[in-house]
Amino acid sequence: MQTTLTSKGQVTIPRDVRQHFGLKQGMAITFEIEGDHIALRPARAPGQAQASGFGVIKSRRQGVPADFDVASLAIDAP
Repeated sequence: MQTTLTSKGQVTIPRDVRQHFGLKQGMAITFEIEGDHIALRPARAPGQAQASGFGVIKSRRQGVPADFDVASLAIDAP
């Protein structure tokens, strides 16, 4: 399969390729350089494993204001 690069650097992914890999309109994809070729892959879905656990657990509590002074807790304690 062959396609042409536009002046804006865009290409059309052939329908057969889109269907085979489940690519849909608006879906994020990644480009990776692998030696002398380019690999195009669907971007990692939010539910897949992450490299770190940062941001995985969400709190239902209200956030602490940026100007909150932790020392004030020690002064106001009974």
